[in-house]
Amino acid sequence: MVTSESAEGGGRESTRVETALRELLDNGTYRLGQLLPPQRQLAEDYGVSRFTIQRVLRRLADEGLIEARQGSGIRVVKEPDGLPAQPHPGRSGRVSLLPLINRAFEQDEVSLDVFSLTSETLLRHLQNQEERVAAAEIAPRRVRLRMLLPWEEEALAYPRAVAPGDGRVRERWRDMLHSHVLKLEELAERMRERGVETDVEIRRFPMTPQFKLYVLNDTDMLFGPYEVVRRLIRVGGPDPGATETVDAVDVLGLGSTLSYHRRREDEDSHDSLFFRSMSDWFQSHWECWDAIALH
Repeated sequence: MVTSESAEGGGRESTRVETALRELLDNGTYRLGQLLPPQRQLAEDYGVSRFTIQRVLRRLADEGLIEARQGSGIRVVKEPDGLPAQPHPGRSGRVSLLPLINRAFEQDEVSLDVFSLTSETLLRHLQNQEERVAAAEIAPRRVRLRMLLPWEEEALAYPRAVAPGDGRVRERWRDMLHSHVLKLEELAERMRERGVETDVEIRRFPMTPQFKLYVLNDTDMLFGPYEVVRRLIRVGGPDPGATETVDAVDVLGLGSTLSYHRRREDEDSHDSLFFRSMSDWFQSHWECWDAIALH
């Protein structure tokens, strides 16, 4: 079986996972004193071996950020000193979603157009913004989220089991999607209770997403293709409480590379052309599919 590590090299995979975990430490997803997920779960989430996870955790432990204790898990013991990578002011390039979404939520009105396979990455960042609102660090007046997600009724190219007829990987994805959407709805309600006019609308379409797309306040854009991998995914077994590993085709979502593009005054610039074409792409799909409003 081909895995992401055998195909691309353990060094690249460990760098991807380390970058993603550092961002989660930076943005407060894993707070001081909080336990990280078990190594097995991290390996499944990022589509790598436990050896790669152990190598990344050792580096973070060597910096004093985390500490592993027998029988009590891996705990965050120090907040990172550095800030996450910021987009370069003069050109596009690889960047994290965190600084852009932080900047977007510092405006009076916030608009987010999102296209993805699930809403997992976005959900984590929105939870962080809701905490900033609760702490009176930011005070947006209105937040509007439009999200395109795949239809559940249609078979997707991924995630799916390699064995024909085994629908457990697809069901796992559906359960995950339901959970994320429910949490988005709950988060939107909490924002409204805090005085922020919040609109969340989701439209479903019969297509397997080939990339992630985030458009923030119609000025900043992040774009990144999904990298397809073959890996083992843990699913429910035939007996209640039992689990099995299934050979499956999946994508690398957490920690995937995103490129940064900004709408510029020069409409013929590379960034402006790409920005406009992808914005038009999103709008055309948005207008074609029935809406599911979360209110």
